[in-house]
Amino acid sequence: MSYEESGIAEPENRRLFAARLQPYRSLTRRNFYLIMMVFSGASLFSSLPFILLGAWPVAGFMGLDVAIFYFAFRANFKAARAYEDVLVTHYELRLSKVSAKGRRAEWLFNPAWVRLEREEHEEFGTQRLALVSRGKSVEIAGFLGPDQKADLASALSRALAEARRGPRFS
Repeated sequence: MSYEESGIAEPENRRLFAARLQPYRSLTRRNFYLIMMVFSGASLFSSLPFILLGAWPVAGFMGLDVAIFYFAFRANFKAARAYEDVLVTHYELRLSKVSAKGRRAEWLFNPAWVRLEREEHEEFGTQRLALVSRGKSVEIAGFLGPDQKADLASALSRALAEARRGPRFS
């Protein structure tokens, strides 16, 4: 019986690290619609006195504010579709970046020859992470905050160190 048949991954193909990195968005769609209703209602309520006084163009500008507010949040939700996948096994480090428009770019590294480069700021923490191999650099997790980048860097560094030690067979 092979490892695959028993449901256990072979040691050399075992995932040492796997993560999907996505931009953090605190506003859900439901809450967005709630904010839009409140903002639209406030805009309508604020523009009523101007309409009654005959200054109706003010209502058009207030409506324009609502439209700009809506399209700004819509662009924000669209940008949230971007993500990065990082996978480390004993024989490869695979990085896949998918843009908000769905364009996919992939990089494949040998974990024995790749290094994780960190740029630290003493006041603000981890500012930049990049995978460097053969003189080429690929930035990862650019949309994460300093604390999340630091956590990712330590977990990824552990996985790369384990990959360099090689697979363990029992």
